[in-house]
Amino acid sequence: MLQTIFKKKLSDDQLANIFVNGVLNVIDKGFNEVMELITYDAAFEKKPELSEVNDGHFTMIVVVANLSYLGDSFPPQQANRLEDAVIRKFAEAFELTEQEFKKHLFDYQSFMSKVNHPSKNMHYAMAKAIFYKYQLNNYQDEYFRNMSNPNPLFLKRLDEVTENFIWNWEAFFKRYKMIS
Repeated sequence: MLQTIFKKKLSDDQLANIFVNGVLNVIDKGFNEVMELITYDAAFEKKPELSEVNDGHFTMIVVVANLSYLGDSFPPQQANRLEDAVIRKFAEAFELTEQEFKKHLFDYQSFMSKVNHPSKNMHYAMAKAIFYKYQLNNYQDEYFRNMSNPNPLFLKRLDEVTENFIWNWEAFFKRYKMIS
């Protein structure tokens, strides 16, 4: 009860720090588990060789998805300010200039939109982007491999897993309040 009355107030910059650190933390803790789930998924005829895979694609997919949801939780002007601050923080974290990071971001946004067309559901886009970026088509049974499409049962399982990488704004707002 008192927690809801005495919420900690955050500036855009503070929120951006919490958001970026939180997203990177969940990626660090969850990436290997996601790769393990993919490796042993029953949808694959051959076990995908993902032991040497780095988390670069996965990281960008999760970042793009989370940024796409900012507009759902904030008024447009504030969402734009927050997006700018978040992009700045991610660029710093990856030791890139803002322009370099924005280019990567745009490339992944375009790719995810393309592989998910005509759907605009970012959740589905995450699973499809993982499928294509990690070249999982090579490991499917012949039917789906020849179609160059992911097995829908695998995609559904991956959708359920990737849901855990989306920032929970509802829980966040129970603890924090934004400074106007």
